[in-house]
Amino acid sequence: MTTLVIAEHDNASLKGATFNTVTAASQCGGEVHVLVAGHNAGPAAEAAAKIAGVTKVLHADAAALEHGLAENVAAQVLAVASNYSHILFAATAGGKNVAPRVAAKLDVAQISDISKVDSPDTFERPIYAGNAIATVQSQDATKVITVRGTGFDAAAATGGSASVEKIDAVADAGKSSFVGSEIAKNDRPDLTAAKIIVSGGRALGSKEKFDEVMTPLADKLGAAIGASRAAVDAGYAPNDLQVGQTGKIVAPQLYIAAGISGAIQHLAGMKDSKVIVAINKDAEAPIFSVADYGLEADLFVAIPELIKAL
Repeated sequence: MTTLVIAEHDNASLKGATFNTVTAASQCGGEVHVLVAGHNAGPAAEAAAKIAGVTKVLHADAAALEHGLAENVAAQVLAVASNYSHILFAATAGGKNVAPRVAAKLDVAQISDISKVDSPDTFERPIYAGNAIATVQSQDATKVITVRGTGFDAAAATGGSASVEKIDAVADAGKSSFVGSEIAKNDRPDLTAAKIIVSGGRALGSKEKFDEVMTPLADKLGAAIGASRAAVDAGYAPNDLQVGQTGKIVAPQLYIAAGISGAIQHLAGMKDSKVIVAINKDAEAPIFSVADYGLEADLFVAIPELIKAL
């Protein structure tokens, strides 16, 4: 029984979700292999070989794999799938794009967004916005799984000494092509990897107030900035800052929620945070039910005072 982890990377380095997925893979039993499919991705493959617990790295290199197009990556996974009992992807946009294609081609049921491994064939996953946990048992010969990163600690980036085996890259499927990308420049930590997140909600009232209040606090703490869906829908913050069931799932060491009522879909995205601080003038706001520390106050007064105290 051997598990294959599909690495998320930018050809030069691995993305954080890969390390959490390796931890999940190690709990499935047997050896853990990592597939690095990319172009000139030698550095990423070498980094994968150093992850504690990884015994082999498969490195497929071709121009068609450079940008992680789902059709090509799925074909590369399928080329080696017969050697593995479990194939694990991170539950990110990339993983969710490739995993269903692999599961469909293998004619197996995908097991999505697992947060715990009970045994090699039994897994737990949150449902109903995290309000219930489903225990799923699979009898498929090959288990195709996406892993919720917040459910597993990251594997150590060093300590491993896996071999790197170059494998033949698949031909370009020709079904899609990479045109370009527009990447927002941001000096702040990535939202899904940040240790501290400050999030604002609809109570901030406008984009100008959102920036005026949240930015100084984030600067003071060296934090990433998040937002509730209501704030994003109102145009206070861009979509890539949304935290919640339909946004990003986060689990930082510290999560500060300012002016966020605590709708179920938002709680689903942040309630695994280690310490949650809620600032809201509504004493009945649901956010207080999950907060470790709650401050019933006007955020426009409390946050400037907090910044001064820091």
